[in-house]
Amino acid sequence: MADSGFQIIYVATSNPGKIAEFQLGIRLWQEQSGNAGQWVVEPVAGYNRLPPCAEDSPTFVANVQKKALHYSRFGDGLVLADDSGLEVDALRGAPGIRSRRFAGPGATDADNNAKLLLLLSGVPAAKRTARFVCELALAQAGELLAQFRGVAEGVILDSPCGSGGFGYDPLFLDPESQKTFAEFTREEKLLRSHRGRALRAMLDWLATQSSERAARFQSGGGA
Repeated sequence: MADSGFQIIYVATSNPGKIAEFQLGIRLWQEQSGNAGQWVVEPVAGYNRLPPCAEDSPTFVANVQKKALHYSRFGDGLVLADDSGLEVDALRGAPGIRSRRFAGPGATDADNNAKLLLLLSGVPAAKRTARFVCELALAQAGELLAQFRGVAEGVILDSPCGSGGFGYDPLFLDPESQKTFAEFTREEKLLRSHRGRALRAMLDWLATQSSERAARFQSGGGA
């Protein structure tokens, strides 16, 4: 259980890797901003036993709102949901919301990457521009509180490079560093990635909310 000085953010996931990534993102934000905001992330209690949320909306925004609101109704805490994917310009934004199942139900990362490369066969580098998109939503007790967007621009290579990360990371080249997301360390990726950008925007917002509450309390305005 978290110390009473910490605020828990319940993430709508049962994936320990995602929890660890969010916690690392919080630490990096604290180091960069100098803010000692004490947030910790935990999975939504009993996530796998709760009725699932059908992520069947046509956009990242709609899916993440639906997911955050759904799981926030099973408790009183602050619930965070995320939805993310890859948009390739030459494919008119595909795979988009179907990024995880681009090659079909049960597709592996290798399957999805192979389909992407096949569809981009013959497309010149100048037209292989793409972006990773992440939408985060915070909700509490059935009320949507805020939403945050992170975007990482890049280019799709014609063959995988790097052994880290997951999904389309080995094909996604960051133009500034000339590395794929699969070549980054976990810390480097979070500083540049779509999810890292969205997470920092959320933490900035939470810090502002905390400061405003503290100011109201000190002025006698209450919580």
